[in-house]
Amino acid sequence: MSAYTGPVIDAHHHLWDLSLRGQPWLVDEPMIPFRYGDYSAIRRDYLPADFRSDTATAPGLRVIGSVFVETEWRREDSLGEMAWIHEVAERTGVPSVVTGHAVLDSPGIAEHLAAIAAFPLARGIRHKPGGAAVPERAAAEPTLLSDARWREGFARLAPLGLHLELQVPWWHLHEAADLAGAFEATRIIVNHTGLPADRSPEGLAGWRRALRVVAERPNVHLKVSGIDLPGVPWTADLQREVVLDALDIFGTARCMVASNFPVDSLWATYAGIFAGLREITADLSADEQRAFFFDNARAFYRIDEDRLWDRPPD
Repeated sequence: MSAYTGPVIDAHHHLWDLSLRGQPWLVDEPMIPFRYGDYSAIRRDYLPADFRSDTATAPGLRVIGSVFVETEWRREDSLGEMAWIHEVAERTGVPSVVTGHAVLDSPGIAEHLAAIAAFPLARGIRHKPGGAAVPERAAAEPTLLSDARWREGFARLAPLGLHLELQVPWWHLHEAADLAGAFEATRIIVNHTGLPADRSPEGLAGWRRALRVVAERPNVHLKVSGIDLPGVPWTADLQREVVLDALDIFGTARCMVASNFPVDSLWATYAGIFAGLREITADLSADEQRAFFFDNARAFYRIDEDRLWDRPPD
């Protein structure tokens, strides 16, 4: 087989204009604890021109669509980010579609979700549900995924055509599996490969077990992204085991690629991530490669052709 050369949809990236002061974690002091360590390098504007410049650095890579994911905009202006990103998309064509934010256990969640769904590019929401800092505390410190009031908000997603973007440590994915089984009509996409930060044999074994549990639910999908290790350059050799295990567990029909830029620019280049992913997946069939890099994201996010930046080949 050979490395993939077809069109790409980047299924998870961010944009921000810091002059709007929309993201407290990017503009306020002190800086917050962050899973990648010092993030001062991304406390700068990152707009469509910057994103397109990054995509252009990868030789032979043809990114023709993208998915914007919420950036922890200030909560007192909960719909401000949706209005801003839609204006940006209308003016620049980037992104193709949008994932917003909602606090699913908050008062007024019905009205908030209806307002999000009314935006034409809205496809889902993200609400980080918390969790234990280490696997050993997972049973004693469940996430909001198991909370009855939070689930009442979650139940409102599918009727509005929305899905959940789930960012949670892998040791809470059993809760996600239970949630997905209780709400089979609601789609969930696990962000950032289930966060396999611990690359010890024991850590990877736990991560694989957790992925297998949640992958049993057919309404759960996976983004292969967000697998930087602080202080370690992103290489195919470093990431090969994680990427191939994720594809094996979920199957190429339920996985999609994403950059998580500019966050992952802390320890990776855009060209490096996609060169590595193309090298790692070179032994997949042509159909499997296209599904992973393009077709799955286009179908999951319902991206119409007029929201792509170029027409994909038939």
